[in-house]
Amino acid sequence: MHDLDDPRIHPDVKALIDYYQFDTLPVEGTLYKSTYRARARTADGGPAGTAIIGLYADIPYSVSCFHKLRGDEVWHAYAGDPFVLVLLHHDGSTERVTMGRDITQGQRVQFTVPADTWQAGYLADGGRYALYGCTTAPGFRGQDFIAANADELVQQYPQEEALIRRLAVNGETIHMPPGFEED
Repeated sequence: MHDLDDPRIHPDVKALIDYYQFDTLPVEGTLYKSTYRARARTADGGPAGTAIIGLYADIPYSVSCFHKLRGDEVWHAYAGDPFVLVLLHHDGSTERVTMGRDITQGQRVQFTVPADTWQAGYLADGGRYALYGCTTAPGFRGQDFIAANADELVQQYPQEEALIRRLAVNGETIHMPPGFEED
């Protein structure tokens, strides 16, 4: 999905890609590296917690499609430019949260997306990259993830059609590949 050797990649972004050895997260579309999987187990056998480092970039284009997780997800802004989380709530309302380190401009360094909430993310306009982290409890497993079907999501949130379609990098795929991030 991403050409990580594209000569147009800015040297700062390339250095992060090389240092963290980022991969493309299946279905969702962002660049990521798994950094922690708890040894402690939940009642159903999954990890009690997990963490990743992620990268949104202009080149290579990296975003998160709309998706839901079984558990809460805590986002952390580490470096680079601001990025935007978009939440589509069960009551039909939407929310945009700007993540970044400039709290005087209303940016958040940490934010929790509640379980079972449609969420997506992208680099703020004019940015080059955003380095971020995500922590989940219970821990992330591929079976706990579902991506949105853009047409169905547009029916529920017509006011967000342009953004839903722009971030629909998953096409028709809504599930992680079998066995992805399973313990």
